[in-house]
Amino acid sequence: MQRARRIAHTLGTIGAAGLLGAGVLAAPASASPYEETELKALAAVVSPQVTDGSDRPAPKPGSSHRAGLAARCPTPAEGKSAACLELTEPRALPARGKSPRSAQDIVPLPSWCLDAADGTPRGIRTGVCQLSGGTYTTWKTVNGNKTLTGEADLNVINYSYSDTSLDAWGHQIEVSAYKGWGDALNAKLTGDATGNGACTRDKSAFPAKSVGPIGSWAQGESLFVTTATAPGAIGKCTTTWNLTFTNGSYNPTDIKFSMDDIRCDNATPGNPKVGCVVAWYPSAVQYSKSKNPTLASHVERAQASGLPGGTFNAPLWRTTDQNLIDANRTQACGDAPSTQDKSCDEYPLASTYQGLSAGGERRTFDGCSFNLPRQTGPVGVSVCMIDKGDNNAQGGMQSQLYMRERILDHDPFRVEVVP
Repeated sequence: MQRARRIAHTLGTIGAAGLLGAGVLAAPASASPYEETELKALAAVVSPQVTDGSDRPAPKPGSSHRAGLAARCPTPAEGKSAACLELTEPRALPARGKSPRSAQDIVPLPSWCLDAADGTPRGIRTGVCQLSGGTYTTWKTVNGNKTLTGEADLNVINYSYSDTSLDAWGHQIEVSAYKGWGDALNAKLTGDATGNGACTRDKSAFPAKSVGPIGSWAQGESLFVTTATAPGAIGKCTTTWNLTFTNGSYNPTDIKFSMDDIRCDNATPGNPKVGCVVAWYPSAVQYSKSKNPTLASHVERAQASGLPGGTFNAPLWRTTDQNLIDANRTQACGDAPSTQDKSCDEYPLASTYQGLSAGGERRTFDGCSFNLPRQTGPVGVSVCMIDKGDNNAQGGMQSQLYMRERILDHDPFRVEVVP
């Protein structure tokens, strides 16, 4: 109970909607190590609201939409029936920012989730969403002819969500027929979630529901707990929803939807808690022009000259190798002039794999107190003498980002300049 109170206090007040409030994850009296308060606390934070530009959703690097699979529909014998399921493109959901709901309400989807209508996974540091499509069809053979008896076009939404200070995460799935007719709408849909990797399944619930009527939603919720809890441990887990369509005399039809985006760790320097994040998402540190003007000015000009770090497509990559960090800093600022109340700032940061050890030349700008070229391009570093207070603030902001967002070695992040 102490642990439950601590999590509830940390995460703040919770609303009525949530995993247990919906009845989806109602625990048997003896089963789960997660108490009701803890589950509600997780539910309360897993639909993060974008509060500034630092956590804009982004597509998963290197991913593409789920390709359609040719339907393997068996030809039934005379008088017999058969069913099949084909993966297709998702259909754009009608209203941006509105989450599909049924009487059985689960974790509300964030508005950005429904923007992923091309099927490409999109995410932020604590959540990832993917829309998929499918067509479920039923057939019978009558007088030697294979006859279509029903068809249902489906939208499938997978949403995994985590928290940077909890050792558990959820994977929910929602399925709805947006068009259909005949026997296909009579199919019963059930599901079960499994995990493979550094995790154990705590809960899986998918109340059986008919595919019809059109526009209704079948919903499932699962909860997984990481096993990467030892000091220094880092672990990933692939979570999979296994869905089954059963429909009278028609053969059962199965399909799987997997997500492998959540990484948990107890290896974040300075952070004693276990937590879980979407490791591929590059969270942003923000340098303010009003609060730290000389730092913001240097970084803005450095990025404008072609150096990476300001976009999702060209993030910076953290290094925790102290020898590399020292080498980057020495090569960039080892000959910095002695200037009262100023110190040398290098960009990209010394704590990245894009520091000067990676190659390239130094560059600078007017007012930076270095006699160096004003060159452009994505390789090399920019150096500038900036206010010592700004430079010290940068170090603190960077450390806080690394700890808060659990940015480990080789993790991406962004640097944004804001007003």
